[in-house]
Amino acid sequence: MAHFDDTLLGDMNARSREVFRQIVDAYVETGEPIGSRSIARRMSENLSAATIRNVMSDLEEMGLLVAPHISAGRLPSEKGLRLFVNALMEVGDLPNAERDQLTKNCEQAGYSLDQMLGEATSMLSGLSRCAGLVVAPKTDGIRLKQIEFVALSPGKVLAVLVSQNGSVENRILDVPVDLPASALTEAANYLNTRLAGKTLDDARVLITQERDRLKQELDELSATLIDAGLATWAGGIKGSSLIVKGQSQLLENIDTIEQLETVRRLFNVLEARDQMIELLDVTTDAQGVQIFIGSENKLFGGSGLSMVISPYQNAEGSIVGAIGVVGPTRINYARIIPLVDYTAKLVGRLIG
Repeated sequence: MAHFDDTLLGDMNARSREVFRQIVDAYVETGEPIGSRSIARRMSENLSAATIRNVMSDLEEMGLLVAPHISAGRLPSEKGLRLFVNALMEVGDLPNAERDQLTKNCEQAGYSLDQMLGEATSMLSGLSRCAGLVVAPKTDGIRLKQIEFVALSPGKVLAVLVSQNGSVENRILDVPVDLPASALTEAANYLNTRLAGKTLDDARVLITQERDRLKQELDELSATLIDAGLATWAGGIKGSSLIVKGQSQLLENIDTIEQLETVRRLFNVLEARDQMIELLDVTTDAQGVQIFIGSENKLFGGSGLSMVISPYQNAEGSIVGAIGVVGPTRINYARIIPLVDYTAKLVGRLIG
C-alpha cells in the first residue's frame, strides 16, 4: 500500500482541505467531474466560484486533481485519493444492523469452510456494492480432525475429510459393489485413531510406511478404501483458491461508455485468478486493512480500480487468507474499510 507525502498536507490550508474534501465526496457520489459553481453550493463557507477555481487550480498543480477534459470540472487523481484516504477521511463504525446480518448469515452458512467463505464474500459484495473476493486458506500443512466414509450406493462411497481449520473435503470413491458396511467403519476408525492432528503429508507418509501391516490388521477391502480415500483427498490439494462474488454489482448504475469500459477491465482482472491470488497474498505480510488505489498495483495499472483487503487469522493466530472488495476508484472508502475489517475478523473468529 502506498503512502502519501506529508508535505502535501502541510501545504494545504483549511479552505483548500475543505474544497478538496467536497470534490472527493462528489466524486464518490457521482463519478463525474465537478466544477467550481457546484462546489460553491456544497460548501458551508460562503465562497465565490472564482475563489474556488483558484483553490482548485492550486490543488491541480499539487497533483491532487485532474481535468479529464479542457472545459470539464475536476476529479481527484490517484495521488489525491491516497492523500484523502490516509489523512483526511473519517472512518466510522460499522452499523450494528450490518454486523448482525453478516454474523447471522455466516454462522448459518453451513459446516463447510468454503460455504462460510462464499457467504461472507457474497454479503461483503452486497453491502459494499463492489465485487467481493476471498482467498481461502492454503491447504499445505493443514491438520486432519476427522475422517468418515458414507455408503451412497453399491460401488460408491463418500469420503468426508474434516481439517482442524474447519475445511471439509468431500470425494466420491469407486469401491467394490460387495463392500460391507463394517469395512467403512474399520477404515474410518483406523484413520481417526492414527491420523487425527497430523498434516496430510504426515498422513501419507504414515500410511505408506504401514501399508504392509495395514493389510494384515484389516481386510483387503478396508485397506484399499483407506488408500483410495487418502490419495483422492491429496489429489485435490491445489494451494490457495479464489472465491469471487458479486460482479453484477459493478454493472449497476453504468451511465457512460467510459464506466462500462472500466467494468470490462475489472472483469478481465478478476479472471486472472492466479495473479489475483498473488496480489492478495501480499496482505499476509501486514496486519489490518490494506488499500490499493489504481496503478499503485501493477495488476490494476490503467484500469481505474481500487481494492480494499484485509487478512484473516486461524485459531493459532496465523494469517491463512484474505478477504475484501475490488471496484472503481470512486468506491466509498469510509464505509467499505470498516466493513472489510469486520468481515475479516468475523471469518477469523468462525474459523477458530
